[in-house]
Amino acid sequence: MADTHAKHHDYHLVNPSPWPALGSVSAFVWAVGLIVWMRSKGGGEGLFGLKGPTLFYIGIGLILLTMFMWWRDVIREAHAGDHTPVVQLHLRYGMLLFIASEVMFFVAWFWAFFDAALFPGAVHSLDITNNGVVEAGKEVIGMVDRNTITGGKWPPIPNEAFHGTFDPWGLPLVNTLILLTSGTTVTWAHHALLENDRKGLVWGLTLTIVLGAIFTACQAFEYMHAGFSFGGNLYGGVFFMATGFHGAHVIIGTIFLTVCLFRALAGHFTPKQHFGFEAAAWYWHFVDVVWLFLFLCIYVWFAGTPAPH
Repeated sequence: MADTHAKHHDYHLVNPSPWPALGSVSAFVWAVGLIVWMRSKGGGEGLFGLKGPTLFYIGIGLILLTMFMWWRDVIREAHAGDHTPVVQLHLRYGMLLFIASEVMFFVAWFWAFFDAALFPGAVHSLDITNNGVVEAGKEVIGMVDRNTITGGKWPPIPNEAFHGTFDPWGLPLVNTLILLTSGTTVTWAHHALLENDRKGLVWGLTLTIVLGAIFTACQAFEYMHAGFSFGGNLYGGVFFMATGFHGAHVIIGTIFLTVCLFRALAGHFTPKQHFGFEAAAWYWHFVDVVWLFLFLCIYVWFAGTPAPH
């Protein structure tokens, strides 16, 4: 009878947890708040009489709480010995699938950019209704001609909303070198961990975090001096969506690596069990590769006349 509840396998059956349910509710509250906020432009009430912005920030707070508590429990499971080699293998599969989904996410933004870049004079049909209200039996079909937006060229012909592109061999090249260097420092940290070199692990992580922060600061400076804005022109829309989401991933990756640094200082990682660090390193290399494609395609391949400063 003593062996009735003993585990005779390498798998980990997780204990009942409130975090999946709380995460779902948090995402719902966040989505409702965002929708109400955008549709009412700040006014309007959503759930429980709360305004859109209030719901949005409550949802964000609950999502962050869920993430912290859930990942805390995963770390505790690792320390308890639940992450056997089989479990670690499945965690790696999960991380690979997550990165694959992120690849497809960026494929959408590259698709949008190349659709505009390769067909700058395309004409698209558009359903236009009376002030957004569909009247019974009435529908007007309009046409959107990109020639009126881009001048039939890509990058667009400079106008009031678009003054020119970035010089790819200036700050964008520097930022590229910074991010590629951070890829080497995180690899150094990984090899140091495998060799149980704690000092090399800490220094490699620290340098990677610093380089990630410098990249973010340089990109913010670049945005402040852009010759175009997000609205009012097609180039600005696709540029800021693609590079902006990449910048968000750099910030997330920097936070990811910062947590790994604190865990490394606390002695959580061993040469044989360090999936948390490995996942962060994979994510950072993914961010590096995406930026390389962004730099080559958006900044170099379709470089135009630099905007005057």
